[in-house]
Amino acid sequence: MRKLTYFIATTVDGFIGGPDGDSDFIYTFLDPEFIGHLTAEYPETISAAGRAQLGIEDAPPKRFDTVLMGRKTYEPGLKVGMTSPYGHMREQYVVSRSLTVSPDPQVRLISGDVAATVRELKARDGLDIWLCGGADLAAQLVDEIDEYIVKTYPVVVGTGMPMSTAGFGVRPLELTGCTALGGGQVITSYTVKR
Repeated sequence: MRKLTYFIATTVDGFIGGPDGDSDFIYTFLDPEFIGHLTAEYPETISAAGRAQLGIEDAPPKRFDTVLMGRKTYEPGLKVGMTSPYGHMREQYVVSRSLTVSPDPQVRLISGDVAATVRELKARDGLDIWLCGGADLAAQLVDEIDEYIVKTYPVVVGTGMPMSTAGFGVRPLELTGCTALGGGQVITSYTVKR
């Protein structure tokens, strides 16, 4: 069975964006070593535009062949004309109640029971499913997430958008990996204990 993995970038104090959701400040921490690591280990998580810049357009997926994101995560790319940010993946899903028509034939919209859709996706053959963000979607899927891969950047912001808006709940995890990079970034992997 496929896993749903929340693969997310965060500050040391657990925020994935500023109070308005903007996460552009994170890009200042994308140094060559970190980009090299992402390119080698998670090439499919780099947008089509980023893959073109890095010359890895044809890099096959290693971990994920399906991406799931909320409308707020999808929207910044859409504003600059990127209607299919992960067109190199087998499937792209955007969860939205406000979008009624997909801006791109490669992007499928989910407006109903997202947890039921994720369970259906998990039952299909393929690589794992990448939960790209954001906080509200992670909260809706907190019981469906099987793994967390957290890219922590060496910065504290004090307030902003948390990794998840799920209410308080003790959800034990098992550490399965930790990679520290020279620029101060740390990538930790956790499996959800069930």
